[in-house]
Amino acid sequence: MKIALIGATGFVGKAVLVELLARGHAVSAITSRPERVPPAPGLTAVRGDAYDAASIAQAVAGHDAVVSTFNPGWDKADIRALFVRGHQGIVAGVKAAGVPRFLEVGGAGSLYVAPGLQLIDTPDFPAVYKEGAEGARQALNLLREERELDWVFLSPPALLKPGPRTGRYQVGADQLLMAGAAPASISDQDLAAAIVDELEQPRHHRQRFTVASAA
Repeated sequence: MKIALIGATGFVGKAVLVELLARGHAVSAITSRPERVPPAPGLTAVRGDAYDAASIAQAVAGHDAVVSTFNPGWDKADIRALFVRGHQGIVAGVKAAGVPRFLEVGGAGSLYVAPGLQLIDTPDFPAVYKEGAEGARQALNLLREERELDWVFLSPPALLKPGPRTGRYQVGADQLLMAGAAPASISDQDLAAAIVDELEQPRHHRQRFTVASAA
């Protein structure tokens, strides 16, 4: 397939880029700084601005699917507002370009830990991540109102870390996945494998799902 990847130079984006190329897909890495994208066979670096719908529409036109691993940066004081603004620009651009499939990687904060209680609203949720997690939650809520795109929102588990690719993972819906009494984890490479698996064999449509390392 021909895939447009937004956020290809970030932590998750880098792993997704490697996975896509390893499986033989043609990838356009959409970034504000294309010079940061190392050259590789099957890869084209394309300049695009997540906050500008017209820029995104031009960059993603003609692709089979768009994957967004967009994150404004945890060092931004206004990360919540920027996350929502970027989400809205990307979605509007994807729709304008007529790309049929859109997969957005969000956060674990909006996963439920009990009926009516999301992880972000628990007392022990790290304050340093709360504004960004709130932005991701708002993005998901906006996406749930979207009726034109064939969208999917993927929340990683509570713990996402660098690690090897096993190709094995468990899949959940809106509840936080656990490993016994502790929150489950996943490596960046296995998260990337789950993302590309969903692109190649879609199992979710206009819904959120989550993944974690195989139990």
